[in-house]
Amino acid sequence: MEKQPRDSRKGPVPREVPPAVRLLLAMALMNALLYLCLGRVFISPQHYSGNPGHCPYGHFKIGQMKNCSPWLSCEQLRTEVRQLKCAGEGAVKRVFLSEWKEQKVALSRLTSLEMKEDFLHGLQMLKSLQSKHVVTLLGYCEDDNTILTEYHPLGSLSNLEVTLNLSKYQHMNTWQHRLQLATDYVRVISYLHRSPLGTLVMCDSNDLPKTLSQYLLTSNFSIVVNDLDALPLVNHSSGTLVKCGHRELHGDFVAPEQLWPFGEGVPFDDDLMPSYDEKVDIWKIPDVSSFLLGHVEGSDMVRFHLFNIHKACKSQTAAERPSAEDVLDTYQKVFNSLRDTVMSQTREML
Repeated sequence: MEKQPRDSRKGPVPREVPPAVRLLLAMALMNALLYLCLGRVFISPQHYSGNPGHCPYGHFKIGQMKNCSPWLSCEQLRTEVRQLKCAGEGAVKRVFLSEWKEQKVALSRLTSLEMKEDFLHGLQMLKSLQSKHVVTLLGYCEDDNTILTEYHPLGSLSNLEVTLNLSKYQHMNTWQHRLQLATDYVRVISYLHRSPLGTLVMCDSNDLPKTLSQYLLTSNFSIVVNDLDALPLVNHSSGTLVKCGHRELHGDFVAPEQLWPFGEGVPFDDDLMPSYDEKVDIWKIPDVSSFLLGHVEGSDMVRFHLFNIHKACKSQTAAERPSAEDVLDTYQKVFNSLRDTVMSQTREML
């Protein structure tokens, strides 16, 4: 009897995928990866600032610390903090790069007893305004006139161009990251104008270099305000306004209402100088923003989209200038609009 051939259970022999199909699949995979990368590059500015330590009031957490620590006492500052070298000096305090438990920290010392009132005011502001917008306070000792804060190795905003020219940070030198920095700056101003203490004016900002020196650039490229020695309070309901210092101010950087209004024929007299409100900070935003935007590819495009809000900031009449919150809202909308436009154009090119 003839044997029947066995019924084969094997499927058809797989065919080789044509080269054209393989190429299409590879392109699809590359596109998917590119979209993911674009999503990472265009970080929304409202999520860009570093997070604070999420510690209760009077406590801090920096670096690799797992738990919150109470602010360091006088005794701890004297025995646990090792002073390394002078890192900078201003009219009120001298700052030393120091070390605490193998972590770099910044120790500030009062320069002169004549400036103690400003020093203590800055300390009170640091204690009251702790947030992601303000440098982290680690401890203080009023008896020794010392304040300990988190150390940021990139230094003040004055060093921005030098930092971005370093090979390590050249990939950050784009209009996207620069606009995020400008947005961070406006966000700090908005926070001070709506602070838990009330409307505070950033008075130690009578020229661009001095203004930039008040802010620190963090290692994740966000901005925190560092110097709060001159932060007077405005109270519109009680009619309390401010004057930034007791000497005559000059130049285009300061707001018009900060200039002596009685002409060269009348000698400056602080008692006759009118006071003003927080809108002096708004006047300065376009100048600080222009510095932060720099002159990289795309920065002029950003300036064009910010033109109207910056024009409003430069209104000669203080009351006609927008609030810091309105400026911040415009910055965020411009960032989102430009991000969506660039991503759409990139997709169309693929």
